[in-house]
Amino acid sequence: MSRIAETFTKLKEEDSAAFMPYLVAGDPDLATTLELLKGVSAAGADLIELGVPFSDPMADGPTNQLAAERALKSGTTMPKILDLVKEFRKTSQTPIMLMGYYNPFFHYGLDKFCKDAAEAGVDGLIIPDLQPDDAGELKPHAIPNGIDPVYLIAPTSTPERLALVAKESRGFVYAVSLTGVTGARSKLPPELNDFIDTARISIDLPLCVGFGIGDPTMAREVAKFADGVIVGSAVVKRIAQAAEEGKSPVESVSVFVREMADATHNARKG
Repeated sequence: MSRIAETFTKLKEEDSAAFMPYLVAGDPDLATTLELLKGVSAAGADLIELGVPFSDPMADGPTNQLAAERALKSGTTMPKILDLVKEFRKTSQTPIMLMGYYNPFFHYGLDKFCKDAAEAGVDGLIIPDLQPDDAGELKPHAIPNGIDPVYLIAPTSTPERLALVAKESRGFVYAVSLTGVTGARSKLPPELNDFIDTARISIDLPLCVGFGIGDPTMAREVAKFADGVIVGSAVVKRIAQAAEEGKSPVESVSVFVREMADATHNARKG
């Protein structure tokens, strides 16, 4: 059983949703990212999404776009990201998914990448611009190396698309809470619960909700009906704010992640 599957099995037994923060590798630099990975893991993150910076992040809002720019300026590359994961694996078994656009993975070479990623300790891949229709490009390389391809669904997904994602995904399915780009919102879409209920008809894998979740109250609400809560921009924003204020980004993010993880893990209690 993969680390991802083990994590969701354990949380299901505890009747708890997973908390999954998103970090951009190399923001503000790779050394800090390593400390951030350790910090969020210790603060209660059940899984971690590690963003691969790209020069044209079309699905990202301004917060994550700026983080990608900072990461690229700091010299972040795919080989360095894999080295980062390998270093993290020396002290933690928290599952890591690399999330990024297809271009960097394609140019690395999918077969070589999946072998190198597996050796480094990567557990899954989330590539928003690689559609499940094209799963044949990635699947023959990822699955034999024990790497879970994770695909996305949205409120606009048709029953046919939901069935295809159910067939091609491994580990869990990323449910985008709304249409548009990433970024924290002030409230949850009112139809979100119905969207997840509808998706469960076709999908047996855990359903993790991301896009727009920005505070513990929102995390708690999502954790009542979803299997996982994914928080990106609200985490990334705190890294930039800490740097501007001359504070420790690791401390700032760890405090926030602990609050979000507690809200997620305790949502169904009492």
